[in-house]
Amino acid sequence: MKSATFTWLITSILVLSVCCKGKQENTTIEEKESLKKIAPQPIFTVIKEMPDEVKVPKGMVWIPGGNFTQGAIPQDGMAMAHEKPSHEVAVDGFFMDIAEVTNAQYAKFVAETKYITLAEREIDWEEMKKQLPEGTPKPHDSILQPGSLVFQKGKVSNLMDYSQWWKWTIGANWKHPYGPGSSIHGKDNEPVVHIAYEDAVAYCNWAGKRLPTEAEWEYAARGGNESGIHFWGNETAELNRHANTWTGEFPESNDEMDGYTRRAPVMNYPPNAYGLYDMAGNVWEWTSDWYNSNYYQQQKDMGYTQHNPKGASIAYNNGNPYAVERVIKGGSFLCSASYCASYRITARMATSLDSSLEHLGFRTVMDVSSANKN
Repeated sequence: MKSATFTWLITSILVLSVCCKGKQENTTIEEKESLKKIAPQPIFTVIKEMPDEVKVPKGMVWIPGGNFTQGAIPQDGMAMAHEKPSHEVAVDGFFMDIAEVTNAQYAKFVAETKYITLAEREIDWEEMKKQLPEGTPKPHDSILQPGSLVFQKGKVSNLMDYSQWWKWTIGANWKHPYGPGSSIHGKDNEPVVHIAYEDAVAYCNWAGKRLPTEAEWEYAARGGNESGIHFWGNETAELNRHANTWTGEFPESNDEMDGYTRRAPVMNYPPNAYGLYDMAGNVWEWTSDWYNSNYYQQQKDMGYTQHNPKGASIAYNNGNPYAVERVIKGGSFLCSASYCASYRITARMATSLDSSLEHLGFRTVMDVSSANKN
């Protein structure tokens, strides 16, 4: 099989949702009518303050509970359709990692558990083809090898064709971020990447923590700033000082005005008001929510504030019937104003569970009840 065909295959498998999403389909009339029959606003109490008897877990901060508007804000001209409509949410207080999980932290987990990430495992074609259109030919065994997607810069003819800057690299994984010969030696404080969803969940289970919901992540990213496009406000001119993103002409050249071409060590830029670092840029972060094209509209149609929403009950992407995806948040070092500006608080992307990429990592959260056990 020619490499171009395999590139298409891998793109289909991973459903590379690193590009900007277009218009999303609204909830159907039948769904809206059904939602109208749901009971009125439930009564609940939001946990705002951290209980006195609870200690803050190492490397985490307390995120005080509260209400907020999830989704696109009116003044954000870059907001995409799947960030709308905005809807009211309340979240209980919780603990969150001050930074993205690092190479050193993930290495400790692997050393203790002997865990093997998805990008390091042999590829099961029988399992893979279940996610592809019927009749998709099997690639040659020399190509169907463990690996991951690595960014390559260069001139492109179409910014919507993201396959132009992603290369399937055999041997690329969290220990070898650019493939064989590359290493994370001396990069202990960089965020771990090439992490698929199950790789992040496995770490969480080992650490006694969990992934944040999309609502928790977005609420925490705001840092109490209820109306800002970014956690520091609406000024994009401040971006280079606050986040590691793409500065220059994407994806051809990066002028490093923010100090880095690719990943930066965590905690290298100012934190938000809650003490969280890198909630904009650096690497995308997994959440626990299924991606569903209709979810935001369904939440809006409920007509009342949702308390600790867990996301859609099923995955659905109206642009790809084969996709089974989770929501990722925060943007990465590849985000630029000319591309998708996903360093904005409300930006969100859909990514398949088996996606592992050079700019995708995670951070964890912990409930009060779990903190009591530690």
